[in-house]
Amino acid sequence: MDAKGRVHKYGNNVDTDVIIPARHLNTQDHKELASHCMEDIDKEFVNKVKEGDIMVAGDNFGCGSSREHAPIAIKASGISCVIANTFARIFYRNSINIGLPILECAEASKKIQDGDEVSIDFNTGVITNITKNETYQALPFPDFIKDIMAKGGLMNSLK
Repeated sequence: MDAKGRVHKYGNNVDTDVIIPARHLNTQDHKELASHCMEDIDKEFVNKVKEGDIMVAGDNFGCGSSREHAPIAIKASGISCVIANTFARIFYRNSINIGLPILECAEASKKIQDGDEVSIDFNTGVITNITKNETYQALPFPDFIKDIMAKGGLMNSLK
């Protein structure tokens, strides 16, 4: 399992209310949630994002409420992985549960810029910034998390 795409870059403390505003939580439809993803900080995100793209952010990504809607909206928008310096604990676990790959990597978080093309090898944790010809090392997922991701989430891995 690998990822490759264009980067959408955000800053520190991007909370779940920004990822998917509470006014849109009256649905469980993943595509409907995706249509409102990031709209309060990037009105053009849904028009710019392409299947396979990568989101990069700073510290404490996904802070705020414990809603699973936030990683669902990101995944349903087409994002193949989120890279951040750090994640809020509950967002981290919710992402694994729904099968959204996320990686903590301080160097990648700092050096990757909006619009860069990036590839990720989930087996090794190597993040390659194709635009800048640089590589960064994240911790690879343990095998049991790779299995959850490959099956599209925790509930699918139990079948």
